[in-house]
Amino acid sequence: MDHLIEPHGGTLVNLLVDGGRAAELRAASRDWPSWSLTPRQLCDLELLLNGGFSPLQGFMTRADYESVRDDMRLRSGLLWPVPVTLDLSEELAKELRPGAHLALRDGEGFMLAVLHVEEVWRPDLGLEARRVYGSDSLEHPGVRALLEECRPCCAGGRLEGIQLPIHYDFRAERLAPHELRREFERQGWRRVVAFATQSPMHRAQHEMTLCAAKLAQANVLIQPVVGPTEVGDLEHYTRVHCYQALLAHFPQHTAKLAVLPLALRLAGPREALWRALVHKNHGCTHVIVEPGQPLELARARAAELGVDILPFESMAYVEDLDACVPESEVPPGARVLHVSDADLRRRLDEGREIPEWFTFPEVAAVLRHSYPPRRRQGFTVFLTGLSGAGKSTVANVLLVKFLEMGGRPVTLLDGDIVRRHLSSELGFSREHRDINIRRIGFVAAEITKNGGIAICAPIAPYRRVRREVRQMVEKGGGFILVHVRTPLEVCEQRDRKGLYAKARAGIVKEFTGISDPYEEPEDADVVLDTSELTPEQAAQEVLLHLERQGYVGVDGGA
Repeated sequence: MDHLIEPHGGTLVNLLVDGGRAAELRAASRDWPSWSLTPRQLCDLELLLNGGFSPLQGFMTRADYESVRDDMRLRSGLLWPVPVTLDLSEELAKELRPGAHLALRDGEGFMLAVLHVEEVWRPDLGLEARRVYGSDSLEHPGVRALLEECRPCCAGGRLEGIQLPIHYDFRAERLAPHELRREFERQGWRRVVAFATQSPMHRAQHEMTLCAAKLAQANVLIQPVVGPTEVGDLEHYTRVHCYQALLAHFPQHTAKLAVLPLALRLAGPREALWRALVHKNHGCTHVIVEPGQPLELARARAAELGVDILPFESMAYVEDLDACVPESEVPPGARVLHVSDADLRRRLDEGREIPEWFTFPEVAAVLRHSYPPRRRQGFTVFLTGLSGAGKSTVANVLLVKFLEMGGRPVTLLDGDIVRRHLSSELGFSREHRDINIRRIGFVAAEITKNGGIAICAPIAPYRRVRREVRQMVEKGGGFILVHVRTPLEVCEQRDRKGLYAKARAGIVKEFTGISDPYEEPEDADVVLDTSELTPEQAAQEVLLHLERQGYVGVDGGA
């Protein structure tokens, strides 16, 4: 492979041990502490073990971490823009000392690697946020979620890999750097343009990629990121099917698809440089930077990195030319047609046509299959409010209405029902209430993604866990948050179980609205006051909202 680009640092790392050593490590691990890796950490581990993060030999120790954080360099002086650390709980960190061994496992308990601990320390996440992400990025919800996920302590040290994380999807497209380089060698590819994206590719992106390949006189590697994504992103199964459909529209033997298990850091300018470095380790000589991505840093360090950065401006479809051209080349007065991401999603939700000038028919077919119109999607109606607000009564009316409409299976997850069948062992502390609502959210998300209707009617007093449930459900369908905002005094008057009276007397502790707060929703889709509406009227308000959103329609089904 002498004609291929050299890996970053000169050597393509392979941290996987042979079978004999793997057996030794498995036997010894019975006496070691274990850590179950998060989805982000699993991606990091895979690219560490297979050489995607060459020349790293493991998770960073404090000195390397601080050097990367402050100067974008490893202690050796080698360019590296983003920290790669293993964050741990404080409880586990207290058990570890330099020289200890930590078994790293996947979610099912399979041991994937051993971390030979060299150091345990507590990073300054605030300083990391400012240096790596930049002050302007801290309001980004994805960056906030990423920082909130990080645990307080880190362990660094050398890795020995037993096996790569197990994947059952797109195995032909999951090529490690050495496998991809071998494929380039077999096909005689010397120059390779990498295009990494988290969105489906349509005609504009196809044309942009072709232009980049012609400019560099290179072949094309479509290398989509299939690690953890942000809320609202298309799941990777649909995206990869779109890329597979698109390959037929490239000249034969000039394009290849390989997925990249990279956990994005949303680190702005550093991110673009980091991705270029990872593409280089996979054998790519050129990297396309999509319009809108920060590229100044990547271009400034491109010579040191040894990869050519190819910035491209947005492409526009000009009706008069029947072609996609760079926006700067649009003739004056020409009619430009455009479909935004939001417009595409609306067209899918409403079952409207996706123009052929915008995307290839094969790609449109994949999107329609994965994202049917809203009237055929599942959804969750999540009612929240004080005890006695009328949630259960409205939920039961909705249950009957949906069953009468037909077309989708319907499940009622009322607060009392769930407490009896799913959460009977839980109390009413904040921790237990959150667990209860997450369980409801999980069941509702499963019902929704499989095309059913879930009606949930818990008190759900806390905003944060309600947002978590929304995020879970919206990955597979619709989520409608209904705030049953009936006044407290009315709820107390309706108190058939005498719970409010017991709470006022101090007999029932941590009672929502009396001795424990109810955090009113700031993102409710429907607000109801059952002191002013009958149950039928309240249910009808929900149905009208669902009709406006397209989840129930005139074709006769719920």
